[in-house]
Amino acid sequence: MNEYNNNQPQYLDNDPFQPAGPEGKSRGVAGLLAILIGGLGIHYFYINKTTGGIYCILLTLVTCGLWSTITLVQGILFLTMTNQEFENKFVLSQSEFPVF
Repeated sequence: MNEYNNNQPQYLDNDPFQPAGPEGKSRGVAGLLAILIGGLGIHYFYINKTTGGIYCILLTLVTCGLWSTITLVQGILFLTMTNQEFENKFVLSQSEFPVF
């Protein structure tokens, strides 16, 4: 028997838009959300970190939008890390506000 014929989809670890892990959160979607509308904290809400999303909105208001540059960098980091790193650092971490 062929060991690769197990009717399971074969995923590449470097595909940013592939859901990885049990949570199924795509780092590509999270990265694009952080880059495009990161000041609103949408990427934190997407990865189920509601407290982080609220903190992000407050930081954007307090810093008059300068916090959005941090979320831009964060989005670029999302797109450059592996799916496993993304899952461990952001989705599965105990932190409610993981920044880097």
